[in-house]
This record gives sequence, structure tokens and C-alpha cells, in this order.
Amino acid sequence: MKARELRGHADELGFTPQEQVRWLAPRELGRTAVKALLAAVFAGYADKREFQKVLEAGLLDAPLGKPDAREIWIDYVADLGDGFDATSTVAWTLAQEELAVPPGSPGSAVAGDAPLRLRRGSLLVLGGDEVYPAASATGYEDRMKGPYRAALPEAADPPLLVALPGNHDWYDGLTAFLRMFTQQRPIGAWRTRQTRSYFCVRLPERWWLVGLDSQLGSYFDDPQLRYFEEHLSANLRGGDGVIVCSAEPTWLASADRNADAFNALHWFDRNIIRTRVDRDTGERVPTHAAVRLWLTGDRHHYARYAERLPGDPSGTGVPAPDPRRRQMVTCGMGGAYLAATHRLPAALPLPPRGARLRERDDPPVEFARMGTTYPDAALSRRLARGIAVPWSGHWLPWRNLGFAQLAAVLHAVVYLLSSFLFSVAEGVLRPGDAVRRAGLDDFWGFAAVCLGVAGGLLVLGFLGRLLRRRRAAPPSGPAVAVLAQAVVALAALAVTVAIPFPSFWDRWVVLLLCLAVAAVMGAVVGSGVFALWVLSATGGEVAEWQMSGQSIEDHKGFLRLHIAPGGDLTVHPLVLETVCRDWDLRDAPYGGKRPVPAGLPTVRLIEDPVVISRGA
Repeated sequence: MKARELRGHADELGFTPQEQVRWLAPRELGRTAVKALLAAVFAGYADKREFQKVLEAGLLDAPLGKPDAREIWIDYVADLGDGFDATSTVAWTLAQEELAVPPGSPGSAVAGDAPLRLRRGSLLVLGGDEVYPAASATGYEDRMKGPYRAALPEAADPPLLVALPGNHDWYDGLTAFLRMFTQQRPIGAWRTRQTRSYFCVRLPERWWLVGLDSQLGSYFDDPQLRYFEEHLSANLRGGDGVIVCSAEPTWLASADRNADAFNALHWFDRNIIRTRVDRDTGERVPTHAAVRLWLTGDRHHYARYAERLPGDPSGTGVPAPDPRRRQMVTCGMGGAYLAATHRLPAALPLPPRGARLRERDDPPVEFARMGTTYPDAALSRRLARGIAVPWSGHWLPWRNLGFAQLAAVLHAVVYLLSSFLFSVAEGVLRPGDAVRRAGLDDFWGFAAVCLGVAGGLLVLGFLGRLLRRRRAAPPSGPAVAVLAQAVVALAALAVTVAIPFPSFWDRWVVLLLCLAVAAVMGAVVGSGVFALWVLSATGGEVAEWQMSGQSIEDHKGFLRLHIAPGGDLTVHPLVLETVCRDWDLRDAPYGGKRPVPAGLPTVRLIEDPVVISRGA
């Protein structure tokens, strides 16, 4: 049974399975843009984090009910609440009591045939963007809670679930997020215990897990800082290890377009984790604890950056594995479209030299990108080209039907307007001739209109570049796209001019046929030309459309972490090359029905497990 068939059983399921979000569909794009704008505007006037100080908030412990535990398994998944097939495949894989995974990643030097036995996490961390395209009660129910409840309706040892909000969770001002995750309501067998949009979890072997809410990339609010001062800083001891989860990889943004992006996390590290204010003297003293692992999603790929140690050889090579290295890991493959990796920077000095910080690490610590990403650079480039390849299965008009429809309407309207305007001009110059003149006159009139508009946009783009003077994609890009669309529309007119319409046909019949030709060429050729323009982008927001415009459902993944007796943390990055698309409808323990996969895809390691020691 396919997802579209499951929608007919929504009453029995308790939720409605959704298809993958089509990010370049005009309606979706417009609706999300409006919500994002409203969230950004009103967040500054009504920050819900400030109101959360009235909610009781304490320190959480994991695993639940086992205060003397010496080890723990943790699952980390981010960017999950999208299409049903992808989200449910990941949820069902997470829910398995144990995963048998081949011991080595492709090309690894790990020997042995015995599979790794990775137990289900006693703690599930949702790393942000739990729903797409924007937060709402219905959206959470259909795109996240329903699939996860069906995947693990009950368990002998219920795992703890904690969640931090990403930008899409903030698009309703955090209202639905707080109702979903902070009111102690279970999601299947997973138990929620946090009472605010941020959390601190005490783990075995002197490890700590921290989830931060930076509210659309903003500052950390005072109630949140006081919470971490009381429950984290005050309890840290020398040699403790901290895992920090943030909703966005600001370390990448600091290298890309905003040198100040990492400032808030760097300040948190220096003032909450590495030091604290002594209650007796009022002076800041070191805790001798350290952030050993930074985790984030938001970018829908897997990439890892490792700290360069003082004894490392100079150069830009990939550092050798060493448990002493701090690690920065991005893994946002829980359900949303796959993102590219072939433009990731090779090194990250943090904080960067241009950052405006009064107190900072000097010299900055350098993190190097490790050799394995997912997708790898070659696969990333090949998949990105799919948006402009009609037979790829992910061509822009096929994956975003609304975009093709809009292009068809726009080309038809512009054809009609240009024909009308030029006919009026001809009527003024030669009264009585304009009605009888056809095709070629309209063609040149339309050419003048299109080239005039495109030229105006080019001038505006040049002026905008002078005014902004910032590093970004060339502002003349939209004008180039308009010029390309003008060429397509001119081609449509040329086709209509070349068609030998019978002379006895009524001119309205001819006009309708010409409009149909313009619409079809706009939908097919126009969308294809726009896809080529998107593919030509080498940076900025337009380059992101190369992957988001395809809404690729396959290639999903998550992290399975293990803290062992003795204190070492091992990170297992896991990937599913495909997602399940066939489901059976079976009775659910909680009543009604639930979708069960006909077969789960194979899980494999993206790279060899990464070992991180607790002490620096």
C-alpha cells in the first residue's frame, strides 16, 4: 500500500500521511515565506523564551529510572517531519530494538565480518525542524507524531525523548512545539520530560547533553542562561564531557557569509561550560570541563569537522583519528530533502578572525573537514544536476508541478499583454491595420517588452550590488533568469508565427492556439531554462535550490551514540540508501490501525565509528 492509499485510512490511523514538501511550488513557497517573515518580525516583540521562565524546569537524567547506569545508547535525528515515506522509514529504523550493521564503511580499513550490534537508544534527541514546512498542531500530528507513535507504540523500557526547536518550529512563534514536547505527553513509547524549549540531561560516566534554543539565530535569553548556570555550570567537575546540540551549524555559516554566526555558541562555551561565577567570591573560575562534541542538523547531509591538535603536522591534510579531538558533526538527514556537500569549506578557524567578540580564543582553534561526507562530493554533484535533467526523476517541473503551472500562466499572460500593447501602438500609428496584422508584429513588440523589463532588472541589480556591497550570489542573477525566460517566450512566439494557420480560421481561435503554445512552452521549456539557471549558481540561496527543488526522499540517516563504562563516547553515523514505499495496514496496540513497512532498507555506516574521550 502506497502513502497516497494510506491517506484514505486517516481516521483509522489517527493522522494523515503527507507527501514530501515541494519547496519550489509557488503556493508552498509563498505560504512558508509569509510565516517565516511573521515569525522574524514578531519574535523580537513577543519572545516566547522569555515567558518560559514561569515554567518549572529541572535537570533531566537518562536513562530513565536507572540512576546507577554505567553506559547509555543515544539516538540523534534532525530535520525529520517531512514526507511520510522518509520520516516513517527513519522512525521504524530507530525503533528497532537492535541494529546489525556491517563493521566497516565503504573503503574503510576495519577488519572483521561480525556485524556491529547497536542497541536502540535509551534517549532520543530530536535536533530541530521536527515539522515542515511550518509548525502547526496538525503538521506535527501528521508529519512527526503519527509516524513515530506507529513505529514504537510500546516498549519494556520506555526511552526518554528531548527536542530542540529549529527555524521551522519557530514559524508559529513556538506555540505548537511547546504543546507537543513540553507537556509530558508520550509520543508512542517515547517519554517527554522537558518543560521548556531547551534542556540539560545528565548522562552516565560524567557526560552532559545540552540542547540550546537560539530562536531563529538570535541571542540566548536570560531565563535560558540562568537555567544552564544553575543546572549545568554549577554541577560541572574537572574532566566532565559535554555534548552541545544546536539547531544550526553556525560554524559553517561563519565561514560562508557571516563571521559573527558562531559568536553565541563560542560565548556559551567560554562562559557556561569552561568557566562559571563563584558564588562566594563573585569571580569567574574555570570548571575544567569541555565541550567534546557539537551536534546539529539544519543542513540535510552528514559532515564532520575534527579539531587540529598542537602536535599535528602542518598543512591541510585530513587529521588522523585521535580520541582527544573535539568534533563538530552535522547530520540533518531524518526525513527532509537531501542537501549537497561539494561546497563545504575544508577548514574552519573558530572563531574566525573577523568575528566581533570582546573575549575570544586566540589563536582560533582550527577544525578540519574529514574525508567522508554524505553524500560524497561526486554523488552530491551528480544529484544536484538532477534538477535540470528531465530523465533524472527529479526534474524541477516534475517535482514542483505548481511551478510549471505558474510558468505556463505567466508566459501566456505576457504573450497576451505584449500582443495587446503592440497592437494598440500599431493602431495609433496606422489606424485600421492593427487588427489585421498578425504574428511578426506581435513578436517584435513582445521582444521589446521583454528586453526592456530584463534591462531594467539588470540596472536594478547593479544598483543593488553597489548599495549592499556584501558577499553573496550576484544580484543580477534574477535579471539573467528573466532574460532566459524572455528568450523562451520569444521562441514561443516564433513558433506561433511559423505555424501556417488556415486563413479562414477566426482570429480568436488563432489567439487561443497561440496562447496554448506559449503556455506549454512556458511550462516545459521555461521551467527547464529556469532549472538550468539554478544549476549554474555556485553559491548563495539559489545554489541551495539545486537540492531543495528536487525534494529527494532517499538517502536518510541518523547518529547512534554509545557512552561506554570508562567514559569513551563512540559516534556511529548511519545511512539508509533508500526509503520504504510499500506499507501494510495492521492493528495498532493503542487502537485503530498503524502502517507497517513491508521491508526496511539496509542500514550501513557512513564512516568508521568515531571515538571521543571524555577528557580533553
